[in-house]
Amino acid sequence: MQFPESWLREFCNPPITTQQLADTLTMAGLEVEELKPVAQPFTHIVVGEIKEAVQHPNADRLRVCQVDVGQGALLNIVCGAPNARVGIKVPCALVGAELPPGEDGKPFLIKVGKLRGVESQGMLCSARELKLSEDHGGLLELATDAPLGQDIRTHLQLDDTLFTLKLTPNLAHCLSVYGVAREVSALTGAPLKKLEFPAVAVADNTRLPVKISAPDLCGRFSGRVVRNVNTQAATPAWMVDRLSRCGQRSVTALVDISNYVMFELGRPSHIFDLDKIHGALDVRWGRPGESLKLLNGNTITVDEKVGVIADDQQVESLAGIMGGDATAVSDDTRNVYVEAAFWWPKSVAGRSRRYNFSTDAGHRFERGVDPGETVAHIERITQLIIDICGTPETVCGPMDDQQVNLPKATPVTLRVARAAKVIGMPLTQAQCVDALQRLGLPLTQGEGTVTVTPPSFRFDLQIEEDLIEEVVRMVGYNHLPEVPPLAPITAKLRPEAERSPFAVRRALASLGYQETINFSFVEERWEHELAGNPNPIKLLNPIASQMSVMRSSLVGSLLQVLKFNLDRKAARVNVFEIGRVFLRDAQSQNTDTTVAGFDQPMRVAGLAYGPRAALSWGQSDKAVDFFDIKGDVEALLSPLQAEFTAASHPAMHPGRCAQVSVGGRAIGYVGELHPQWRQGYELAQAPVLFELALDAVLQRPVPAFQPVSKLQAVERDIAVIVQERVTHAALMEAIHAAPTQGRLKDAVLFDIYRPQQGSTSMQIGEKSLAVRLVLSDELATLTDEEIESAVQAVLASLEARVGARLRA
Repeated sequence: MQFPESWLREFCNPPITTQQLADTLTMAGLEVEELKPVAQPFTHIVVGEIKEAVQHPNADRLRVCQVDVGQGALLNIVCGAPNARVGIKVPCALVGAELPPGEDGKPFLIKVGKLRGVESQGMLCSARELKLSEDHGGLLELATDAPLGQDIRTHLQLDDTLFTLKLTPNLAHCLSVYGVAREVSALTGAPLKKLEFPAVAVADNTRLPVKISAPDLCGRFSGRVVRNVNTQAATPAWMVDRLSRCGQRSVTALVDISNYVMFELGRPSHIFDLDKIHGALDVRWGRPGESLKLLNGNTITVDEKVGVIADDQQVESLAGIMGGDATAVSDDTRNVYVEAAFWWPKSVAGRSRRYNFSTDAGHRFERGVDPGETVAHIERITQLIIDICGTPETVCGPMDDQQVNLPKATPVTLRVARAAKVIGMPLTQAQCVDALQRLGLPLTQGEGTVTVTPPSFRFDLQIEEDLIEEVVRMVGYNHLPEVPPLAPITAKLRPEAERSPFAVRRALASLGYQETINFSFVEERWEHELAGNPNPIKLLNPIASQMSVMRSSLVGSLLQVLKFNLDRKAARVNVFEIGRVFLRDAQSQNTDTTVAGFDQPMRVAGLAYGPRAALSWGQSDKAVDFFDIKGDVEALLSPLQAEFTAASHPAMHPGRCAQVSVGGRAIGYVGELHPQWRQGYELAQAPVLFELALDAVLQRPVPAFQPVSKLQAVERDIAVIVQERVTHAALMEAIHAAPTQGRLKDAVLFDIYRPQQGSTSMQIGEKSLAVRLVLSDELATLTDEEIESAVQAVLASLEARVGARLRA
């Protein structure tokens, strides 16, 4: 919010400097974001009047002017402005004047000089040359009653400062110059000017029928008819100046009056062309299919969630936000209807953003505008209309004020002891009462308590903490004691048997993966197709239609990253993500880190696509496959021993997917993308993915000391014939289950043989597996009998568990 300091000091003028005023407001919670002078420094520029203007004898575009600046003698000044003419009053820079600095940063000094042979004793100035605006169409024309010779800074009140406040949403009562003045009066003790708006004389009995059909939309609607106004009247210079210093351009007199009162008192209003209204007005919710052309030229479609003001034929205004084009005032308007209403904040909030625009009116109404002053503010608007646009025939109708659903003030109690505890400094009840009374809040006192009944302009006072905030604002945030925190701080040490997520990132990066970070909000289709989740957690207010649910898997996010990179001609993509997923869990309870009904575990997922390795002369460009990524998962989990068993996953190939287990606990999946989704994403080859529970990946067993055996180990090779369906895991499980008295230290599969056709020793559907057994004993060298006994135990276990037989 922007306003000039001079306007503020008309209502409350404390004996402090501009900077002190800004600091006071900031320390009271009304942050002054910027202080900016109205005009840049310049000197010796006064009001002058052109008495004579003749054509320059040697230049077609120059005039030789005789200018009166109140010094008796006329000044001879050469001017090239197209509007230089006799009778106008303009800024005149005298000899020795300094104009505002130019692009080089240096001030422009006026001297006596000659232009095309004619002496010029000064300079007539445009607004652009004084850095007052960008208008360079001609000289800045002043009012006809401007005193000759008066300093232009004094005449235009240029020794002023623009305040820009950055207000929080709870400070709606400060969205006006008078509202800020009320705060300044409370903070400094300076008297606040009382506003009085006497009722204008009623000379016309005309009333416009108004019906409030939606009390939950509009609680109060006030208005009156004003006839025979001159809409072509010029807005006074003082009003144009104040509006411009508030960042509002002048439009027409009636629009300027409405905007002026909004900045002055915080009351948005609207002025209708009475003759364009068909019948009566109805304040109601919109109906599906209704449309409205707004003052900004946009045509919108409303529905039952948008408030409107309609007449007997059509919608005429978007309630609390913007008027309609159909009833807008124009140069032909003679009769107007002035409206000021109280719109419930919830009925206005978010409506303008729905149509991709915002207005000052909507900004105020969605935060709360005083419902108790609609009549007084209409009286203020009416008087300004009479003063500026009035004619001898102008007459005003009676005030029509309908109150159907006004906010009810609920008393709020402040406990002094509680306030002292929250603020962190000792407070007395007298201090609290003084602070609240300075703000103009009606209150009653009890033993250690103060009860406030919020006035109609304070929508933000609802709970005890609101009153505590008001007290500390009046005390001043800069007066709070500086006390160091006393909370005990203890380092959260990570267990030695657990590594950090950063270590996991580093491990994956060393394997050639790049990290990605994605939204937790995903497309609902992903959850159905890639996660097999028929009931994902839906967002109440998604930021986009394709981000409407919370993800229960990281796979969809990685596929989106893959598609993004492939669309940009990336041939090889290795990416991973460590992120949170969101699952429904009826067993979850509310704690500091959990939410009842939902589980939010962390997971790590990776995706590989394209060649296994970057292009190199020393390696082939083999495409990545299941076993490559299986090896990456084993390297990531090492030294933990992962087990892989055939499984199915909605996102993965039915025959090329494995469940990953560690210590008997299933922690995730690894596999190729399902052919259906590969085709849907139009991928040239199938990417290989994995997704694991992060807490399992973080586990790292603490290294334990083991003595190295002093005795040489013994190796024995065996070859067994098994059915094709027997897996490597089943084979190793059978070998290690053999009763070898701890002598079997290791077993490694080193050869697989499948016959091309049936033979005497093997049949179709069988395979030969060669395994090297490593045997050792820590106490003594193994004898041949002990070695043979261990080998036979292994063979027996293989026969019993997987139906193996020794290959001849």
